[in-house]
Parts: sequence; structure tokens; C-alpha cells
Amino acid sequence: MIVKPPKQSWSGVIKVLIIEMHQRQSSYWAGTEDEWLEILCSTGKDFRKRYPRTNGHNRHLLVASTYLLRIFDDFRKLGIIDRTALASRIFGRSRVEDAVKRVIDLARSWGYAHWAAKDLQFAVCTMLLANKSPLLEELTLDGLESERKMTPVYNRRAAIGVLSRVLVGLKIISAPLPKYRIRSFMGNARNGVSAEWLRWVERWCSTSTQQANSRKRQYFCLLKLGRWVTAAHPECISPVRWTRDVAAEWVATACRMKVGDWTQIEEKRQKRRGQPLSAKAKAHHLTSAATFFRDLQEWAWIPRRFDPRRSFAAPRSLRALIGPKPRVIADDIWAKLLWAGLNLKQEDLPTSNECPNHYYPLSMVRALTLVWLFCGLRTDEIRRLRLGCTREDWNPGSGETSAKICHLNVPVNKTSQSFTKPVDWLVGEAVRTWETERPAQPPAVDEKTGELVHFLFMYRCNRVSTTYINHTLIPILCTKAGAPLEDALGRLTSHRARSTIASQLFTAKEPMSLFELQNWLGHRWANSTQHYLALSPTKLVNSYRDAGYFARNIRAVEVLIDRQAVITGKAAQEPWKFYDLGHGYCTYDFFDQCPHRMACAKCNFYLPKNSSQAQLVEGKANLLQLRQEIPLSDTELAAVDDGVGQCKNSWISWLMSLRPPVQPRVNWRRGREALRAEES
Repeated sequence: MIVKPPKQSWSGVIKVLIIEMHQRQSSYWAGTEDEWLEILCSTGKDFRKRYPRTNGHNRHLLVASTYLLRIFDDFRKLGIIDRTALASRIFGRSRVEDAVKRVIDLARSWGYAHWAAKDLQFAVCTMLLANKSPLLEELTLDGLESERKMTPVYNRRAAIGVLSRVLVGLKIISAPLPKYRIRSFMGNARNGVSAEWLRWVERWCSTSTQQANSRKRQYFCLLKLGRWVTAAHPECISPVRWTRDVAAEWVATACRMKVGDWTQIEEKRQKRRGQPLSAKAKAHHLTSAATFFRDLQEWAWIPRRFDPRRSFAAPRSLRALIGPKPRVIADDIWAKLLWAGLNLKQEDLPTSNECPNHYYPLSMVRALTLVWLFCGLRTDEIRRLRLGCTREDWNPGSGETSAKICHLNVPVNKTSQSFTKPVDWLVGEAVRTWETERPAQPPAVDEKTGELVHFLFMYRCNRVSTTYINHTLIPILCTKAGAPLEDALGRLTSHRARSTIASQLFTAKEPMSLFELQNWLGHRWANSTQHYLALSPTKLVNSYRDAGYFARNIRAVEVLIDRQAVITGKAAQEPWKFYDLGHGYCTYDFFDQCPHRMACAKCNFYLPKNSSQAQLVEGKANLLQLRQEIPLSDTELAAVDDGVGQCKNSWISWLMSLRPPVQPRVNWRRGREALRAEES
């Protein structure tokens, strides 16, 4: 990888020195930095134009001479210059070659490609020149950070970060460089916030024991609160002066807040500016303020003038809008994504001009895909899985492929300790394939537990990116499956797979119970699991049909209609409709609404079947037989489902409180004479 400098004549260098000393009438060691910049020029083209009778190598030799003589050593101001050749001329080719080989060999063993070694070689030679020593052991973390800040090119700046990780692997430095933070186009988050409020917020942030992500989110909410109080109540920029009235005003402001209000971001950078904030976002602003003032009061930094929990509590109208809203992916789209994940190939992975191959190997992408599709894990849990996290089931039971499972060890998360969950055997097979092909990686610190562990999805000394699943993997699967990136509920994201898998397990033919899903998802509370569950319309329809709500509350009885009584107009004076109760008839026209249906024996409208009146009814020739559906009351349903003995006492006490229906007088003798006349 080293550019080997050929043997060259020094005559051109001596010629340049003689010309410049003659023109300046001074010795070469008396030249200032600006004079040497003028002599060496900013580019090789300018140097050849200034000294036409010299070749291109004379500039390198002259730079090496001034560097060794400590006359001029700021090689960064010389523009594009071969730093590998320069370092070889200064320190010796063998020393530079040994240093570069040690670094590149370790980097290649981590998975870096040969074309990436060029930038790493440039970084090694740059650091040797900056440190004025050919020894890697003399490089320091401060020197690496200083050189990275002065490097404008992204690839070479990233190579310095890779070099720091290699030096950690060689045990030369103790920790690698932190990730380089590019200046955000969002602007400075502290703009518009008074210095007094900012001092309190930063003091609270440095003292709070919350998780880093939670602390960061609340920090920005408190800065937004600081902009509001600076503009609306400049006399209350110190938390000491806050009262309950000011807190109530902020609650009202937060409930009416829209996207872009009290932020420092330019309007052109916000696509949703002016739209209302979600109910959860508004509640989070109020919770951040309550946490901030509660901590200040408990730490005795400010006096207790009001109760933060009550003063910053979310209104009932806002809390009513917050509830379980699982964004489940439709079954047809999810089936397509499963097919795409199971049939993923190398040609499906995207490439670029700078990177002819996909950044991650196929076996790693496939294992990552199956973990996302089958395990229902959070993105943080997927990134923090460790080597050897899967094992075969010790009691496989059936020998069928569909019955095979493996056990996955899930690391510590935000709601539970480390636990083991059963997953499909395809996951274990893909993970073990990646483990056999995975290049050896150095251990890294798990920021959640502080342990030094070997992560499963680690490549080129870096864990898989936090945005890889959402921005790269899901678009790959959607493109292969022909599925949309968005649906009615929004964009397909990593966390939506967790809701989809949980809902499918909950609505399966032999579903998992709520508490089983709680353990499978790793939730501490069952109500957290409910936020992930959604019943499919098909499952809901089948359950409703099986419940038999209509059939349970409706019973059909036979009805005899005396058509002769209706035709002759006698229905107004005597019974014409007879409900067959099995043991007798009911002549009450509104039997379907009668509250005494379960106490018919002593009712005036009741006709026993063994009585003469009932026999007269059955003997009529013009009877019409029909069926009528009768709605049942709660008491009647209890008698039908549980038996009369279970609800006898409550039923009797309920009937005694009702007045029985009054039956008009009926002349049954007259009815018997009419029947005889009809028969004759």
C-alpha cells in the first residue's frame, strides 16, 4: 500500500535554494513562514510554474528538507501533497511501511475493504508527520482529535476515527475518538433563552440521574419553556420566582401549542410548521416542566411555592386523547415483507459509486432482517444483542419443522432485566450463520449496563447504525416485495413490527394470553402490552358471530292467530292471539313486553293446556300458526343460562315489585256457543 519514492536528484532543490537566497539576499534558514509558503507554493502546479527548470519531485524533497531542519513543518498548508511519500522520505520507508502495515492488517481483519485502506494509510502518515515521530506508540488521543478537527474532507476525517479504534485494538490508547458531530442546520438550541434560565437547566441536566435519552428530550423541552418565559414573563426567568399562576399559563400555552412554536429552527426547515402538536407531545412538555421543578424543590435549590405535579398536570381533555394506538401493519403487506426477508439475495442490497459492495455482508443483513421480522424487539435491543444469544430448544417435542424453536437472550432494556424468549428456528439458523462468518471484532462497552461485551451485529469495529433498519433495510424489503413504504397509519418503521407481531400472536388460532405476551415482549406492566395489541377486523367479526349476541337475547315462540275473530271484529272483545308456552297459552296481546313472563301460572291471561278454554282454542278450524321472536330480559337470561334455582330469590323479589296486567272480562260461554254455530 506504500507509495515507494524513487531515487531522485537533489540538484533541483539546491537550484531553488540558491535562486531564492540570491533574490532575497538572506540565508535560507532566516526565512519566515510566509516566505517559505511563497517558495513552496500551495500546489505542485504553481511550484512548477514558478521554477520551470525543476521536476515535480523537487517540491517533495524541499518540503522534507525544511521539515527535518525544523524551518517549516506546516505541511497542511501546502495543499494536495503525497503524505505517504513525504513521510517515507522523512522517517524512512521501512519504518513508515511497518506502521501502516500494523494498522491496515488489523483493520482488514475487522472487515474493512482494500479500497478503504487507502484513506487509513493517509491518516497514519498524516499523524506521523503531525506527531514528528514514526512510532505509533507515541500517538495520543488529543493529537488525533486535533488533527480530525483540521481535516475538511469527510473520508479522511472518518479515517482518523478508524485509526483511533485501531490504536485501541493495539492497546496504544485507552479509548477511541467519539463520533464526529457535524454542525446541525437547525441552529443553536440555546438561541432565545435567557442566560439565567439556561444556567438552571444545564445545572439540572448535569445533576439528573435519568437515562441519557430521556434527559436529552427533556432538556430541549425546557429550552422551549425558557424561550416562552423569556418573552412572556421576563421577570420569571429564574425558577425561584415562578408561581402557580405562571405554571397555569404555561399549561394553557402547551395545550394550544403548534409545530414550530417557541423553537429556534428556521421556518423553511420545518415541513409541518403550523400544524397542531400531538397529545403525547403536549403532555411531554408538561411532564418535563413538572420533573424539572419537582427536582429543584426536592434538592432544596428553590423554595416550595407550588406543587409541580398538580400545577403541571395534563388536563382531562388532553389525557382523554392519549391511549393505546397500535400501528399494526396490514396482514397482506406483512406477508410480503416476510417473503422478501426469507428470500433476500446479494443483488437486492444497494450499492453506490464510492462503495461497489453493500456496506454490510449479506449474512449479517439476513440475520438482522429475520430478527426484526420474527422477534418483536426494539431497535436498541437488536443493536445490543450479544454473540451466542441464541440456543436450540432443549425440549423440541415434535420433529416437524414448523414446531422447531430456538431461545433468544434479550439484553437489559428500559422496562425489564435480561430475559429469554422463544422465537422461530429460522432466526437461530440465520444468527449462527452470521456468527461463523463474522470477522473478529474488539469488545465494546454496553452503555446500558457498562459491561465490556461482544455485540452480535458489529462490523468494522462499529455496531449497526441506529437508522439502518428504518432508512435502509425496510426500503430494501419493500422494493423486493413490491410493498409501499407508507400505509394509512404512516411510514413503515422498525417499531411497528413489534406491534404487528404482538397483535398476530394475540389473535392467532391458539392465541397467547395477555400475561404471556407481557413476558414475551419484556414489559413490566400489562397495560404497556395493551399499547401493542390490535384485534384484526376478521378476528373481531368471528368473535362477535361466535358470541351469538342476537340469538342469546332473542327467543322464538309459536303463536296461534284466530283469523275468524279478527275478520268478524271480535278481537276487540275477546282473545285472538295465543302464545304457546308449552304448558299453556298466554292471551296477552303484548306478551313480548310483559315483565311477568316467568310467573304465568297465576296470571289472568294464562290458559293451561289441560283446561276447557285451551281445548276450545285448539279446536278452532281457522287458526294460523306463526313464530314470533321474543327479547329476553337480564333475569330471564340468567334463568335460561344458570337455571331457575340460581336466580329464584332475586327473581321473586323483582316480580313482587311489579303490578300484574289486568285482563278484561271474557264470556267464554258465548264463545262456546259461537264455536258450535260455526261447526254447524
